[in-house]
Amino acid sequence: MRGYRRKGLAAVAVAAVALGVLAGVSAAAKTRPTTGTIVQVAASNPQFTTLVALVKQAGLAGALSKGSLTVFAPTNAAFAYLKAHDPATYKAATTNAATLKKVLTYHVVGQKILAPAAVSAAKAKAKVATLEGEKISLTLVGGTIELNGQAAVVTPNVLASNGVIHVINRVLVPPSLAMR
Repeated sequence: MRGYRRKGLAAVAVAAVALGVLAGVSAAAKTRPTTGTIVQVAASNPQFTTLVALVKQAGLAGALSKGSLTVFAPTNAAFAYLKAHDPATYKAATTNAATLKKVLTYHVVGQKILAPAAVSAAKAKAKVATLEGEKISLTLVGGTIELNGQAAVVTPNVLASNGVIHVINRVLVPPSLAMR
């Protein structure tokens, strides 16, 4: 009888953890479609209006709708943070086409990396190549995946037909563009 009781308690613990993880995902994340492309999924979520507008401005919507990709997607709040804390970089990224393209493609990895693989990479303090050409370092801090020690994944595994979006709380700036 004790074996069954332990298994039952273990199942309850697993369910509680799963519910805790789901409770941490915003209502918007729960209602996003998973059948559209990365661009369509992002466009359906009001927290990505700035990102989607910039992707369209840079002419990257088509490229982000093909292949198998991982996008570390900064929210509107992440762009607002960049604007407030690094206005020169924000201005350069939003007014210079080449700079904008570099910043946006620095958030994209040319393969689908789901959260378990990202966590494994973060535990190993791995670096992943982006479409921009430079690498992003992944680390695990208190159970949260951090990118370059400056951005955190706040909602992982938002699925799309051509890859996955991991929502992040800061805009990543390629090292080659960082305050020259």
